[in-house]
Amino acid sequence: MPKLTTTSPIRLGFVPLNDCAPVAVAHELGIFKEYGLNVQLSRQPGWATVRDMLFYKELDAAQSIAGLAFYFALGLSNLRRDVAVPLVLSAHGNAITLSNDLPHDSIRHGEGLAAFITYRWKKRRPPTFAAAHRFSSHHILLHGWLRRHGLEPGREVELVFLPPPLMPGHLEADHIDGYCVGEPWNSESILSGNGWCPATSAELAAGHPEKVLLVDGEFIGERRDDSISLGAALLHACRICHDPDFRPELIKILSKTAYTGRARATLENSLGKIFLSGRGNIDASNFHLFYGNDLNCPTADKASWFLSGMRGTGLLPDQTAAAPLTRLYRQDLFRASEKILLPA
Repeated sequence: MPKLTTTSPIRLGFVPLNDCAPVAVAHELGIFKEYGLNVQLSRQPGWATVRDMLFYKELDAAQSIAGLAFYFALGLSNLRRDVAVPLVLSAHGNAITLSNDLPHDSIRHGEGLAAFITYRWKKRRPPTFAAAHRFSSHHILLHGWLRRHGLEPGREVELVFLPPPLMPGHLEADHIDGYCVGEPWNSESILSGNGWCPATSAELAAGHPEKVLLVDGEFIGERRDDSISLGAALLHACRICHDPDFRPELIKILSKTAYTGRARATLENSLGKIFLSGRGNIDASNFHLFYGNDLNCPTADKASWFLSGMRGTGLLPDQTAAAPLTRLYRQDLFRASEKILLPA
């Protein structure tokens, strides 16, 4: 029997990516209602919109890139706000996609990129790569990949920031030469024949945390019990999403227009067993991780991965004082959610 649903709705934002899966599953399977919650989903085109809607209190919570938590908490702009991360929703899930104008036989996993750009670049504009947001793991991963292969972002290549759904179109139109983004937007270019993948995020940074549940601080203060129930409902959904036997149903759900609206074959390319990268087949068993071990617990180590990455991209000067991580990454709320998690 579902619990009595709270009368006041929770406005929960998400971006149409494969790793919005816990949000979609919790809604489609009635899990929010099982935990007594009235959740209204709000589909957003990209992370800048999620940021703005959280700041202006048009959302109570969101599936989010973790960097937005630090963006708000550390006052890295005028949009300072009290927020908290009570749950990590996923790990991995991203990849780098390159235009076919950067051929695999020359670039390989990235080893040949600098030489190709130095000696064989013929376009009138500089090499241009896109990431999903300045404060995203995609930026951290792309920045690190370029530097690892001898290119300095901002000097030898340009970096731009685009909403995830727009990246395949910009690649096809030759506005950009590559990008780092979450699925299914890599598979969209690969399967259409417009690009190929030199590296997945599981290969670039094994075990890296990805999306989080980001909750408004005032909401937590005023509706602590609902915040805990929201974390429990999404943790419940993460457990279901991680089950390989559920993946066909998950793909069916995510293919709905309300979520990614992508073809099932596109979604299956990373949510199934094999990832077709455009350079061969890759084992996709670790492409998306949603549950297991301490993956979902918002630990200081997970926060530190982002802080270190942000410093590496120049977004967080060394002298910037970090807010106490226990105030931002709320293990107390996570443990409270675990206590009310319904049995599998």
